[in-house]
This record gives sequence, structure tokens and C-alpha cells, in this order.
Amino acid sequence: MRKGILYVVSGPSGAGKGTVIKEFLPRHPDWFYSISATTRAPRPGEENGVHYYFMEKEEFLRLRENDGFLESAEFCGNHYGTPKAAVMERLEAGKDVLLEIEVQGAMQVMESYPEGIFIFIVPPTMEELRHRLEGRKTEEPSVVEKRLERAKEELRLADKYTYIVVNDSADRAAEEIEAIALAEEGRSARKFDFVKENLL
Repeated sequence: MRKGILYVVSGPSGAGKGTVIKEFLPRHPDWFYSISATTRAPRPGEENGVHYYFMEKEEFLRLRENDGFLESAEFCGNHYGTPKAAVMERLEAGKDVLLEIEVQGAMQVMESYPEGIFIFIVPPTMEELRHRLEGRKTEEPSVVEKRLERAKEELRLADKYTYIVVNDSADRAAEEIEAIALAEEGRSARKFDFVKENLL
């Protein structure tokens, strides 16, 4: 049976990862979207088990110590992580899996699961990134500045990813990810078993 493909989408905070994925996922209802766990407080409108698994710090650290995360990261005093079991089960069952994670976490997944497809979402300009971060109105100006500084560091890692997608339009960026997925599905390394079984 065909093994699922792991797609990892990351990029600087404010690049619009979540908005792009909201455009993409309805077109691929058969994909498994992995929800991250976090110790940060929910933002307005966020629901536990829908946007994140919101966990107490002690619970998160206990799970991490027991190798329960595919990756984990800390930013601005909050912990983030991808529960491992659900991802690996879906991949083995032949489902494609989509992760939306921070850059620090993506670097960890590159080491532990290098066969994944890594997509880096970037804003069209730094001015636009600032506009998006300030437009959230959910964080203090000092946190926004910290995120902008972190973004500059993360952008230097863009060449480590399989693909870079510029998010100047969420719909267009989602279409670009769709094209990437179609191309990856057609790689000879994935399709040669079909050729052997059905044509040779």
C-alpha cells in the first residue's frame, strides 16, 4: 500500500500560514491535518481540539519527556509541539498529512523525517509582515517587534526547505501548494511500484 506523504508548512509568524491552509484543506478533505499542542492561552475565537490542543505546561513537558512529540519548540515563553502517534499512524495508513509548525520545529522534523516535503511560506515584503502582525491586535508592541526580529532569523533558513511559496494572495499560495502536492505524487520514486505491478 502507498505510504502517505508528510507535508510540513512553516514560515515566520504573520506570513499567513493558517490563512493559506484554510484555503487549501477544503480541496483535500482526505488529507489529515495535524493539530499542534501548545501551552499558550487561546486567542479570541480559538477552540481546543480545533485550532490547537491547549495544554498545561506540566502536561506538555511530561509528554515531551516520553518522546510523545514529532517536534517541539519554545517561543516567547510558550511551548508548541506536534503529537507524534497520530501523524505516524496516518502516514502508515496511506494518508497524506499536513503539519503547520514553527520554523524551529520544522528543522527538527527535517532531521527525524527527512523524506517529508517542506514548504516555507513567506510574506511579499517585511512591511506587509509588520502590517499583518499589528493587525491581529492580540499582542503587545514589544512582542510584535520580537516576532519581526525572529522572522529575519528564520528567513535565512528558507533555502533548507523543499519549496518556498510567497503569500501575496492566500488563494494563489494555496494553488501553488496544490501544484507541489500534484508534482510530488507523480515522482518516479513513488509511482514506479505502479509501473512494476501493472505494466511490466
